[in-house]
This record gives sequence, C-alpha cells and structure tokens, in this order.
Amino acid sequence: MKLSAIACLLCCSTFFSLPAQPSLLKFSGKVTDPQGKGIAGVVVNDGVNFIETDSNGMWVLESDTTVSKFVSISTPAAYHLPQTDGLADGFYIAVKNLADNNGKHDFILQKRQESSNDFYFITISDPQVRNEHEMSRWRRETVVDLKETIDSLKQTREVVSMTLGDEVFDNMTLYPEYKESIKNTGSIFFQCIGNHDFDKRFQDLHNMESGTQVYGEMVFNHYFGPTDYSFNIGKVHIITMKNLNYVGNTQYIECMTGDQIAWLKKDLSYVPKGSLVILNMHAAGWNTVANGGNIRNANELKDALKDYNVHIFCGHTHFCQNTEVTANLYEHNIGAACGAWWAGWVNQCGAPNGYMVVDVKGDKLKWHYKGTRRDFSYQFRLYKPGEFLTQSSFVVANIWDWDNACSVVWYQDGKLMGEMEQFTDTDETFAALRKNRANLVKTAHLFRAMPSDGAKELKVIFTNRFGETYTQIINLRK
Repeated sequence: MKLSAIACLLCCSTFFSLPAQPSLLKFSGKVTDPQGKGIAGVVVNDGVNFIETDSNGMWVLESDTTVSKFVSISTPAAYHLPQTDGLADGFYIAVKNLADNNGKHDFILQKRQESSNDFYFITISDPQVRNEHEMSRWRRETVVDLKETIDSLKQTREVVSMTLGDEVFDNMTLYPEYKESIKNTGSIFFQCIGNHDFDKRFQDLHNMESGTQVYGEMVFNHYFGPTDYSFNIGKVHIITMKNLNYVGNTQYIECMTGDQIAWLKKDLSYVPKGSLVILNMHAAGWNTVANGGNIRNANELKDALKDYNVHIFCGHTHFCQNTEVTANLYEHNIGAACGAWWAGWVNQCGAPNGYMVVDVKGDKLKWHYKGTRRDFSYQFRLYKPGEFLTQSSFVVANIWDWDNACSVVWYQDGKLMGEMEQFTDTDETFAALRKNRANLVKTAHLFRAMPSDGAKELKVIFTNRFGETYTQIINLRK
C-alpha cells in the first residue's frame, strides 16, 4: 500500500479539516464489553482532562478542541489491548469524529479469559526510512528478523512492541507502507513520535496559532492516534510521550512542555505508588556521553516519576547507553534499527542494527539487545591487536548493553588476568564507515587489555547484571 505525496497530503488535509464550531465541546460515552456491559474505573482523557468511568462505564469530558485532538482510554490490565491487524487501535477517537457523531463514542474492550503478569516487550528505535531503498532494507532485514523473534516469543506469552520514534525520515508519504510493514507480526504494535515524524511545513500543535487546522504532528496522528497515551498489562503501567518541541522545517528542541508534565502527573495519579512504570519517548534525558540530545527539562520529568519504579526506553541518538539515574529510575537509550542511517550494519557506538527484547515477569524486567540477523548470544564484539586503530596494542571489547552491574574479565593462555580497563573512544567499525574520522561520536562501553608478548590466546567473559555470561576467544597468532 502506497500513496503519492499529493494523495497523502490531501488525505490528511481532509481528515483534519474541522468545520467552524465552538471550541469547547462536551463529549461522552461508555466503556463496555462486547455484550454492552459497562466497565467501571477505566481512565479516560482528552490530553488535558481525566476522568474514570462510573459504575455503568459512563464517561463525560468537556474538551477544548483547539488543544485536545483525541479522547483515549488507558486499557486496564484485565482486558486485551485493542488492535486491528496487530496494530494498536480502538483505544482512541479523534475529536473531529466525536463532533461528527454528536459528541458520543463507546469504547469496547474484551476481557482476558486468563490473567498473566508475564509478557514480552520489544522496543525498536529509529527505522528512519527516507526512500524506497531504506524501506526495502527495513522490511527485508529488520521486519523479517522481528517476525522470527516474535514467532518464538509468542509461544509462551503475549508480545507487545513499541517503535520509539523516527518511523520515517521527514517523508510523510512512506507512512502507509511503514504501517503496512508491521501488520500481523504476532505482536501488538504501538508507536511513539520522533523528530523526523513531523510534517516539516508546520510547527507542532502547541506552537501553532490557536484553532489551527494544520500542525506538525497531524500526519502521525492520522495514522497512529495521540502522541501521549498509556495502557496497562500485567503489573505494568506503560506510558508513551512526545518529548520534542517541534518548530518547523526539521528544527526542534528536545523537551516536554509543562502541560505534558501535568498530563503525566494526572495519568500517574491513577497508578499506585511504587508500581512498575515503563515510559517510552524518543529523545533521552540522562545520557552522560555525547549528551547533546538530552531533553532540557529532565529534572522535572524525574520529579514527576519519583514515586514509581521506572524504566525509560528511548532512541534518537543511534547509539546504546544505559544510565541508572536514581535507584528507581533506569534509562535504556537503545541502538537504532537503521544503525548509522542505513549506511552499514552498526550504530554510532558500534552496536549492531537491532532492537531490545524485554522479558517482563510481574514487576521485574530482564532485557537483551538483539542484533538484526544475529542471535541473542551476540552481545559484544572483539578486536584483535592492530584492528582498533587508536588502540593498536590492545585487544578491545565493545559491549553495547553494559552498565555498572556488569563485569568484563579476560584470560591470557588460560590464566585469569582480571577486569578489562574501560575507556571512551569512537568505535572502530563505525569509524571505518566515515571518510573523516574527526569529531565522531564516542562511546564509553569499550574495554581494553594488552596481551603479553608471545601470548597465544585471549578469552573475554562478559557477565551481565542478570548473571548471564557471554564468552569470546581470539587466537593471537593468526
């Protein structure tokens, strides 16, 4: 399925063209099961105002349609996540459609027959396709790999997936094909907006004149619904938020608005304190190496999340970096599906093109970065002496999912030599893709050891925070 540029823009223009009407409208409806029985206690919001359904499943909101473009529900854990062809759907309605239907809408949820607190959560950052060649790589490489992974995982439990932004690369006409590419994978797919997912002719809604009918995120909205929303599965409350102030013509500032922070606090007010919360957003907040893309108001976000056990998943940077912000706030900045913009097979930090698979059991998480066309055992890369140009005397290990709870030890000819030395530099495989090596992004998940003259063999063992070990051995005489 593919639309021409003109057809796509006409479609979106028609969809978002609102007739002249008062901006403050009263909307109402019910949340029911398929038999029409009301479901109490479901959280409903219009992006500003929140309400829970009453004992009959009824909800009522008075919305300013110059600000609120959707009404959505936060699906309770006892109910299936609504979807169409494996794409998250049915949890939101555009205010235009509400207005056209006399302000009435009922959401329908199917109760789970069996409850489980265990599921898999897959996060994919930055497909970032700009043309048919890159779309072809996305479909032939990443999507094929994803389907194989999902086929394996779904045999034991439900799989939920989230794309963390930059689904396309400023090319709105590729949205239909992107959407088609992730249908019926065996997982339910949700989307987060990235800086390249805006119509670059416009600023985002909050920057445009009040009452505007066109704005930067309108095409994304057309295909995927609201940018800020939440749902529940098992013991986890999952939130997705836009964290980009888009000012038009590909220019943006990484931050959330004050109104968004207020929305987040209202959303969390319905979640028991101490709960496990997953927050999905495009730009990171707390990267410590190459930190130019961090959101400006990270401290305000941290304060809003302080009463919860939070894992944040984000992309944007095209490199991996794990940051333990506080004892209860962990940020996973994961590598991009497109790596270094489809130029090769690695990200800027040397991590392979890929995605993250999170094993959720109750309120505990275990995660593994999955390289495209690689199995889960591929968790680091080794360079022999002379292969890493700036470290020519060393064996170098690049361990992309490293954090402070991991260990990296080395053996020389069977003898334990201790921990490898951590250092910061540009990954050699990524550097080799660039003609000019100056001013390339650096990474801190590099480790080195200098073998003795005459050494025959060097073994590296990486132990992750879950006690799992990964081993590679190199012959130093070859």
